[in-house]
Amino acid sequence: MKDTRENILLVALHLFAQNGYEAVSVSEIAGELGITKGALYKHYQSKRDIFDQIVARMEQLDGERARAFQLPEGTLSDMADAYRAASMEQMIAFCRAQFRYWTEEDFPASFRRMLTLEQYRSEEMAALYQQYLVSGPLDYVTDLFRSWNVQNPQKKALELYAPMFLFYGIYDGAADKSTATDVFNAHLDGLCAAWEREG
Repeated sequence: MKDTRENILLVALHLFAQNGYEAVSVSEIAGELGITKGALYKHYQSKRDIFDQIVARMEQLDGERARAFQLPEGTLSDMADAYRAASMEQMIAFCRAQFRYWTEEDFPASFRRMLTLEQYRSEEMAALYQQYLVSGPLDYVTDLFRSWNVQNPQKKALELYAPMFLFYGIYDGAADKSTATDVFNAHLDGLCAAWEREG
């Protein structure tokens, strides 16, 4: 049963990422899976239920990834000590991993494509796009810098995250995906070297 539930989520997400959430019907999801709508409804009550479970999965994955890099999962106001205990090295390693996560790993990469398509069609999708891919990561990095008493924390966060966000698009359009990843990593290396020179 778990495998069927997982397959439904992944197939639905692939369809949402290709055609947009609104354009995909439960019948299409069931057809792609080779099951009836009735069989699908044994696992999820509606298309909205499927979508909510996709978002819940992303929240779970976010938490797991932060823990894997020993970075705080919550906000600076809730976890000030955890923010201060994190290091620049952890954050840079996390950024490298996050780039691969959002571009190469099937579930998050499809989620990113879905939000990119849907952000202009729905306020809810636009808010999720901001949370996962724009203002959310930028605010998180800013708060890390702020907790380390870095001067101009938002400027530093922009120097780090704005190119990372740009490189998602470069990766999507690149004929050679590995080259795009290499160029992003070289950018991070150069940025870290520049910050070290600044002191």
